[in-house]
Amino acid sequence: METGEGKNQTYITEFNLLGFEMFPQLQTLLFLLFLVIYIVTMAGNLLIVVLVVVDRHLHTPMYFFLGNLSCLETCYSSTILPRLLAGLLTGDRTISVSGCITQFYFFGVLVASECYLLSTMSYDRYLAICKPLHYTALMNGRFCLLLAAVSWMGGLMATTIVTCLISQLHFCGPNEIDHFLCDFTPLIKVSCTDTRLVKLVTFVISSIDTLPPFLLTLMSYICIISTILRIPSAAGRQKAFSTCSSHLIVVTIFYGTLIVVYVLPDTDSLRDLNKVFSLFYTVLTPLANPLIYSLRNKEVLEALRKLIHRYVACPAIQKE
Repeated sequence: METGEGKNQTYITEFNLLGFEMFPQLQTLLFLLFLVIYIVTMAGNLLIVVLVVVDRHLHTPMYFFLGNLSCLETCYSSTILPRLLAGLLTGDRTISVSGCITQFYFFGVLVASECYLLSTMSYDRYLAICKPLHYTALMNGRFCLLLAAVSWMGGLMATTIVTCLISQLHFCGPNEIDHFLCDFTPLIKVSCTDTRLVKLVTFVISSIDTLPPFLLTLMSYICIISTILRIPSAAGRQKAFSTCSSHLIVVTIFYGTLIVVYVLPDTDSLRDLNKVFSLFYTVLTPLANPLIYSLRNKEVLEALRKLIHRYVACPAIQKE
């Protein structure tokens, strides 16, 4: 363990991310599992981004936000999984303090931005279903760009403040972090500096970043479900619900696991359970998003069929 000298203390300069060290016999299997998840996640989300860009039928607000979400999930997975895969493959789980804080920064930006983006997508579905006559006028191109920019900038600004405070902390050990990523709570636990200000500021910013978007999402779906139930025909209700069911599934998985991880007390008995639930919103949600949106969406499947026909089927026919 490398150390740096302080006035009266020795500060550590690197951490050991324990990850899934409790399963030594499963390291190879876990590596292969997470490698497949990473490849599928990247391919699925990048494919959705490409489809949204190249297919003019998907140039609508709903798919514009879906493209932003897929771009975010691509960055999300690349922030966490490559480091996890390297540790599983080589057994070297060390990460420098600066590297750990950097990972936390990008992780925090993406989590906060996803909260804003999911609420923006909920608001889009609310306008489409509850205010259909005003939808086109309200959700114009400029407003969509503004909502997307606010979603990204909101996460960026909030996490920048917290990360600046964390970077001022000193870490004296132990240098072990019982997690597979550099999250806020594990970092605070190994700090030997007064963390009361950091905790207070983080609590306030986290509340602003998560509570209003969550409430907006919740209120949007209460209004959406209420409107759908008032549609007289079963076919009409099914058509209306199909436009937002995929997003509702994603929101439920994301917020459900997020609440479990950050609301349950951080005790020894629940730490491994928290680690498992952390996998849901950090690893499995980015994997599930393209599958949920593509398999349950006829327009995305049709765009994929056209793309395959244009770049695979047509060149093969021309060669013959």
